[in-house]
Amino acid sequence: MQIIIPMAGKGKRMRPHTLTTAKPLIPVAGKAIVQRLVEDITKVCGQKVNEIAFVIGPDFGAEVEQNLIKVAESQGAKGSIYYQDIALGTAHAIMCAKDAIKGKTVVAFADTLFKADFVMDTEQEGVIWVQKIDDPSQFGVVKLDAKGAITDFVEKPETFVSDLAIIGIYYFKDGDYLKSELQYLLDNDIKEKGEFQLTNALENMKQKGTKFVPGQVTEWLDCGNKNATVYTNQRVLEFDKGKAHLKGKNIKNTNSIIIEPCFIGDNVELNDSVIGPHASIGANSKVKGSILKNSIIQTDTKITNANISNSMLGIGAEVTGTSIDISISDYTQLIV
Repeated sequence: MQIIIPMAGKGKRMRPHTLTTAKPLIPVAGKAIVQRLVEDITKVCGQKVNEIAFVIGPDFGAEVEQNLIKVAESQGAKGSIYYQDIALGTAHAIMCAKDAIKGKTVVAFADTLFKADFVMDTEQEGVIWVQKIDDPSQFGVVKLDAKGAITDFVEKPETFVSDLAIIGIYYFKDGDYLKSELQYLLDNDIKEKGEFQLTNALENMKQKGTKFVPGQVTEWLDCGNKNATVYTNQRVLEFDKGKAHLKGKNIKNTNSIIIEPCFIGDNVELNDSVIGPHASIGANSKVKGSILKNSIIQTDTKITNANISNSMLGIGAEVTGTSIDISISDYTQLIV
């Protein structure tokens, strides 16, 4: 089994956090989004994963590349790095890792997490994971026939055609066939709304007789913007409630109340505060005289005499004396 993770996007809807950190590396309940995605996919594959290929931007840096290799190796797989220099659509992003597309292949875009209670049926020709949503206009969607097979793929429909949104995870029994169809789009400059889209390749494969079936997840968690990511953090903490990895080493707690579930990293100092529920606090952070709930706080932050909820604070941020719903980037100071 091969896994392809396209993650070169700039994550504009997650700014200011993605100005310094690639969106898939933002932590949710103490783990990077992409690490959780890889762990979850490996779990539902039901067979050995040979290689995990990450498609990143050329400016992500050596440290990011090394961390991604470690994520792959933690799942017993080879990690490989490929680059997408220009954002030209989903099909183009996948083809940046064309050397890794072979045999049974999963493609998973790294801005989504999921909860699933099944093992993937790898004997199907193709599985497209979907979830029913209220507003499908910003997503690719599928239509089904009476037997539950996929009949149509529609990219970001302007009028309603289906409420089954493609969540960004795909299985192909024949990776080489997928690669040939993607290459056909590139060679013939076939674009949808100005970009090379995976859904066009899926449609071509379906027209040639490939049978695609939907894979239904229990819960789909989007990480596309601040509010969605904070909510995802909340849900993941609920999933992992009581697990050992939610508490780090050398936590110093002085007169503070922790309302579970929370993630608290290594060397965090808590003084005269109320933490939780649904707070994630990165390593080496200090919280004093504050109320903190339903928020993601990255490493080395300082929060003093503040009431913070539904917020994201970047690495090394400082907030003093305010009651707020906020999203601030690395090393930002907010003093009221």
